[in-house]
Amino acid sequence: MYLFIFSLLLILFLFMNSKSIIEDYDKNLSKLEAKEAIYEDSLKTLKDENFELMRFSLEFNDDAMSYFEDQGYKISELIPFIKDELYKLNVYEGDDHPLVPYASMTGNKMMINSIKLLNNRWIIADFSDGKYWGEMIMTYEITDEQELKFKLLDYLLYH
Repeated sequence: MYLFIFSLLLILFLFMNSKSIIEDYDKNLSKLEAKEAIYEDSLKTLKDENFELMRFSLEFNDDAMSYFEDQGYKISELIPFIKDELYKLNVYEGDDHPLVPYASMTGNKMMINSIKLLNNRWIIADFSDGKYWGEMIMTYEITDEQELKFKLLDYLLYH
């Protein structure tokens, strides 16, 4: 009789303990599923934003890449070359940057900070002297002599 009562109590204890463990697992699973849904929505939003950012980029513009490939250039080498040539213009003598149309107002040099190649003709870049900054859009071309030429189209300076 004692064995039966002890067994019954042990089974009841194990059942209640298992039930609470399963309920805890279900709560945790529900929380994780809710978080997963939020993360999936965030991931979809980020993918959409990334797609929009790729829209105006030489690396994802098939027509612009074909233009350069038809002329015998490798895109993987050409893009870094163009960027390097623009960054090399940051090393200059005097107060006037070769492309930036503004002189520094802080005593520092105006420098091009970031560059985005939009297609096979246009570049957008930002510049700064540490305090004042601006943006500019320019064209570029590779001449028959394999020289890179930049032409400033428009610019602005933020105050």
